[in-house]
Amino acid sequence: MKQAVLLLAHGTPDVLGEMAEYLSKVTGGRALPQEVVEELQHRYGEIGLGWEPGPEPPPLTKWTLIQAHMLEQTMRESGDQTKVYVGMRNWHPYIADTVAEMRADGVTRIKAVCLAPQNSRTSVGLYRQAVLNAASGMEVEFVAGWAEHPMLAAAFAERTRPVWAQACAESGSRIPVLFTAHSVPCRTIMTGSASVAGARPGTPMQESPDPYPVEAKRTAELVAEQLRPDGFLESDWFFAFQSQGISGGPWIGPTVEDTLKALKEQGAVGVVMQPVGFLCDHVEVLYDIDIAFRQTASELGLKLWRAESLNASGLLVEALMEVTSGAYKAEVDEMVVA
Repeated sequence: MKQAVLLLAHGTPDVLGEMAEYLSKVTGGRALPQEVVEELQHRYGEIGLGWEPGPEPPPLTKWTLIQAHMLEQTMRESGDQTKVYVGMRNWHPYIADTVAEMRADGVTRIKAVCLAPQNSRTSVGLYRQAVLNAASGMEVEFVAGWAEHPMLAAAFAERTRPVWAQACAESGSRIPVLFTAHSVPCRTIMTGSASVAGARPGTPMQESPDPYPVEAKRTAELVAEQLRPDGFLESDWFFAFQSQGISGGPWIGPTVEDTLKALKEQGAVGVVMQPVGFLCDHVEVLYDIDIAFRQTASELGLKLWRAESLNASGLLVEALMEVTSGAYKAEVDEMVVA
């Protein structure tokens, strides 16, 4: 039995002209208004995506491929020759294409890990179903959540520590840290069938709330605990959900915008943002935080600092190595024959 690791990520368009097609993948074929397409083209353009292919892939694709390469190299150094592949749900390299490549390479057993450590039964369920649809006749071990991995918390703390110290020194006061994760539509965390989108026909309905909001905040809590030796207090951190959709419908909060206003009203002079729901740079970090939230903070009279994304973090790779090797028992770790 030949095993390989499959890292799963969201995917991102390579050029601005692909935006409408890309968004149709995200929405499951539902067309979005032209103004939404143009707004997202603007945002991606602001972070460097052009109408022609650039010298390197977009940030999300670039860093995901680098993380896969680092994981494979680290595994080889430990004597493990397992190959690491990357599959994207909404763009190239598509999950189905990558699984076909794995099959051609003789892989019969897949260890699939979502590069979104907090488990949402809806969104992660779509990754799971995409893998199972493509992996007919193959054995799949699917890891859906690893939000509490101590090495993940250590990786985020490593990025937070220097910027928090810098912010406090520059301002001469204790600067709060605002941890964030991507918001999701309210309907996706409701009880019942909405919790199990992507499940196979006949799968029993989940009657408990989706774990995503709790897991996102738990990751933030663990990062804060890692910072305790630096004098970090419970009162020094807050949590918000960012990047609510622009196509309508209620999304979970609190929002970053409302939280920034509240911090200002409490007397804060600045804020350090640490997105703990993202493992690398992409539009939600490079535009939503670095451009949009920085402007919002400035208008409120706040200075905004951001912790560097994990990107090529060695601690992140160590966490992934433990998850893929089974040394760390993930929250959802199931074996299925597709």
